[in-house]
Amino acid sequence: MQYQDCGLKLQDETAACPAALVPEQCAEGCQLAGANINPQTGLATDYLNHFNEAIMLLEMIGDCPDCLADIRRWRPMSYREHFLTSHFKGRELAIAAYAGADPAARACLDNLASTMTTLIETTRTSLSADLPAQATGDLAGRAAAWLKQLVARAGAVINGEIDLREIDAPQATADRLMRSA
Repeated sequence: MQYQDCGLKLQDETAACPAALVPEQCAEGCQLAGANINPQTGLATDYLNHFNEAIMLLEMIGDCPDCLADIRRWRPMSYREHFLTSHFKGRELAIAAYAGADPAARACLDNLASTMTTLIETTRTSLSADLPAQATGDLAGRAAAWLKQLVARAGAVINGEIDLREIDAPQATADRLMRSA
């Protein structure tokens, strides 16, 4: 994996440039990898922490109804907004790398983020209704399970592990998840 190759490069200044990078790209690629940004895609998985926070809250709602207030405070953030407000060590680099990332990978990630945001907001609205505690927990748990699948797909996009042509449009993804429930 390129992260590992670049990590080794950062540790050993005399090491050869990873074969996947031409020499002039090596320094930039290794700088990205050192900041936990995938050099192949220019994207960072740290963005997914924003959605993992919502998953954690949704999973807790069944046992801790007080978490409803926390999920209501969750707000959507774009990739750029996430890094502008984060304490991520390479946040400026992450924002710059995103701007220069493969447009297809960026569009896939943005579509998945949009789908996840819609799912969270729709679930949050549904949880605002006067539902019995069991129904509230069940709905929150189901939404968390769907979100985990979407986060995994987004992670695959970020890590360059998926054929970008295989990613569905947001509505098609939501429809597929609903069928699998």
